[in-house]
Amino acid sequence: MIKMDLSVVVPVFNESESLPELLAWIKRVAKGMSITYEVILVDDGSRDGSWEVIRTLSATNPELRGIRFQHNYGKAAALQSGFTAAQGKVVITMDADLQDSPDEIPELYRMITQDQYDLVSGWKKKRKDPISKRWPSKFFNFVARLNSGIRIHDFNCGLKAYDSQVVKSIEVFGDMHRYTPILAKKAGFTRIGEKVVVHHERKYGKTKYGWERLFTGALDLLTVSFITRFSKKPMHFFGTLGMLMMLFGALVAAWIIGVKVHAVINRLPWREATDQPLFYLALVAVIIGVQLFLAGFLAELVSRSSADRNKYLIAEEL
Repeated sequence: MIKMDLSVVVPVFNESESLPELLAWIKRVAKGMSITYEVILVDDGSRDGSWEVIRTLSATNPELRGIRFQHNYGKAAALQSGFTAAQGKVVITMDADLQDSPDEIPELYRMITQDQYDLVSGWKKKRKDPISKRWPSKFFNFVARLNSGIRIHDFNCGLKAYDSQVVKSIEVFGDMHRYTPILAKKAGFTRIGEKVVVHHERKYGKTKYGWERLFTGALDLLTVSFITRFSKKPMHFFGTLGMLMMLFGALVAAWIIGVKVHAVINRLPWREATDQPLFYLALVAVIIGVQLFLAGFLAELVSRSSADRNKYLIAEEL
């Protein structure tokens, strides 16, 4: 339910030192906009006293709402909880480490409310991160652009603005926080824009990410690609692969039989089919094809019986 103009959702993991400064910065910017707003800090199982800082800040800041996880579930889970709790017409997300600037909020807010964007992603054109974060990010942004057709430069930027209808219509899970523009596009929100934002050097603590993102990012991209294309029609994926494998096996078997028939007719030397490696290759291909086809069939049954199969976004009712 929309009760105010703006919700700022901030996932927090071991960022106790930066929270007072971040909240004061957001308040200063929001007050200059003359809007109603809330700040939702989602403590993702911090172990450095971040929740105690949030509790203390909430006593003197009525616009602050806090959500605390029992343990660390990940940034995507924190964002999803924040999206569920958000009551603003516009929802803006940012990181808690002060590298994202709250001074970007007014323009992001304007692009959603006046330019009618569904989603606006920040672009950290001049990054202040170490190379261990920059190069994996560049690679996956390039692949994500090719895969999704969404022409933005920085899918992983934590500073994003959403129309409230977007955050209430998508589900962010696993590590899919990197690819919310793709999830939004899948849900039918195609007005996706980009804004160059200022990126600051980390002031407190240290980065939570490194080269391991090279591997997790690849798996996440494969997952989101499959979900956006085949989540409602898994047979199209598995069935197609299965049929191709079975067709390959059938063609190889036909070739072996044809060679043998030709040899018998012309009284040429020939080998038993079971003595040829190609026979076993064809057999394995057919078996794999059948398994893929059955996997698609079972996935289709699961998809058709899932609880959200018939949940469709209704844009308007009369």
